[in-house]
Amino acid sequence: MSEKLIQQNKKAFFDYFIEETFEAGISLAGSEVKSIKMGKVNLKDSYCSLERGEIFLKNCFVTSYEKGSYFNKDEKRPRKLLLHRYEINKLTGKIKEKGYTLIPTKIYFSGNFVKVQIALAKGKHTYDKRASIKEKELKRTVERQIKERY
Repeated sequence: MSEKLIQQNKKAFFDYFIEETFEAGISLAGSEVKSIKMGKVNLKDSYCSLERGEIFLKNCFVTSYEKGSYFNKDEKRPRKLLLHRYEINKLTGKIKEKGYTLIPTKIYFSGNFVKVQIALAKGKHTYDKRASIKEKELKRTVERQIKERY
């Protein structure tokens, strides 16, 4: 199936070491889907949490659909992620280990369905962040020099 990227959480790749990724469906209302199709979603400060054996996407901002009425839902409400039981069990075991967290990395359309890619991640220290900035700048200068030569 074709994938159409809606929003990517670039800050997640800077703040965390991504260990493993999972694709999850997301439980949405009709007006939220229309708003997401228009690209009015923000994953910047969102995270996933485990509650009662289910995984929820929290702090994900989906702007209210302007043509909607009283059917519009709260913009920052927790949204249930749809995963298989064995995936939830695997993630539960990893989350209980020290330092692991679940973060959404991107939201996209897979066919007609809205999907969220969540990542099992470990937080970076400030010296790791500095090293990644240095590596990115070095890569940019090398590409710039190659471009100038040719």
